[in-house]
This record gives sequence, structure tokens and C-alpha cells, in this order.
Amino acid sequence: MPAYLETARLVLRPFTPDDADHLHALDNDPDVMRFLNGGRPTSRATVLERVLPRLLHDHPCLGTRGYWAAEEKGGGAFLGWFEFRPVDEHSAAVVELGYRLAKAAWGRGYATEGARALVDHGFTAFPVRRVTANTMAVNRASRRVMEKTGLVFVRTYFGDWPEPIPGSEHGEVEYELTREEWERHRR
Repeated sequence: MPAYLETARLVLRPFTPDDADHLHALDNDPDVMRFLNGGRPTSRATVLERVLPRLLHDHPCLGTRGYWAAEEKGGGAFLGWFEFRPVDEHSAAVVELGYRLAKAAWGRGYATEGARALVDHGFTAFPVRRVTANTMAVNRASRRVMEKTGLVFVRTYFGDWPEPIPGSEHGEVEYELTREEWERHRR
């Protein structure tokens, strides 16, 4: 599978149906899923019927997918995934940045490295005007990745959690980076 992007230590490539086992393992680590669903396991059927089709979806306004499998450069170990997809299916103006990495990849700078590469690529190759990212307010590690990627805090908000999880009472946070701010920091 050809790479979509490469960094010093990562290869971001399109997902294939063969990634189902990797995704199932990732989504069944309670620590990885702590701030997403409280650490509850994800069934293999859910991965095959809901998760994988979302990750395989092409976005016509970008002419590409919105989710990328992250592998360690050289060894090819599956590390998780990155998201860089349009918020509106028909416009590349606003894209959402996201990431989900296996615990073995935490604390090694991979999330920031992959996120920066996608943001830079998005602003140079596409008509992206704004990158947005969200996480639970209590997810300090993810917030730090957003900040190190150049995104700035916009707001705290309280969504409707059908099944609240520990920490959801503190709300969620939104971060953003506009094209103008990105260009200003590149100079």
C-alpha cells in the first residue's frame, strides 16, 4: 500500500479491510478508549460494520480519505490512526484533526509528529481554511498534542452524552488553527 504521507518516523497510509484486526485490538484497549467510551470493549462486528467503513470512506472535496493508518517507519508496526477529514462532506474549508494511538506509542511524540504533518499537508495541498480538534477537557495528553501542533483553545462545551463516562462532567474542549495563523507561524 503506497504511503499517503511520511515523516521522520511514521508512514501514514490508507486503511484496507486487512486492518480490521489492528483496529479491533486498538479499540479494545481500555486505556486507549478511556476518553472515548469509558474504556468499554468494541465488538469485532462493530469494527467491521461501522468503524472500518468510516475509515475507508473517500471525501470528494479532498479527493482522498480522511483517516490514515499510522505505521512505524522501517519496522511497519501498526501504531494507530490519524484523522484529517472535512467536517462538511462537500467542503474542504474546515477539517477535523484526530488521532488514536496504541499505548505502546504514547509519550514518544508520534501523535504530534503525525498531526503536524497532516496540518502542514492540509494547508499546502488543499483549500483548508481551518483545522479543528476536540477532546474531553480532562484529556490533558491529547490537549497537549493539539497545542504542540499549533492549535489554540477555542472553548469548553457540554455535549449530550447518552452514556456519560468519568470526566464528561467537565465538558469537552475545542481547539483550532486557521490558515492565517499557520502561515504567520511559518514565516
